Amino acid sequence: MNKVIVHRFTMSDVEDPELFAAEPIYKWQQTEHGRWVMERCKDCVFFTNPSQYSWGYEIAIQAVFNDTDYMMYRLKWE
Repeated sequence: MNKVIVHRFTMSDVEDPELFAAEPIYKWQQTEHGRWVMERCKDCVFFTNPSQYSWGYEIAIQAVFNDTDYMMYRLKWE
């Protein structure tokens, strides 16, 4: 199994970052890239971390792929 950060974005300082991250994550899932990842990944989680560069948060979406889908991901999206 291969873990890959498939999408990252930043948010400004908000009271509840998980709640405010829901809309950008949903919008990403509706893109071609997001649909492809969600159809093929075995597990998908997101992480919220304080930004090192601003007063806000960095959000990273991590997906787990089997070897074949990982190779296809690398060829198609990286």
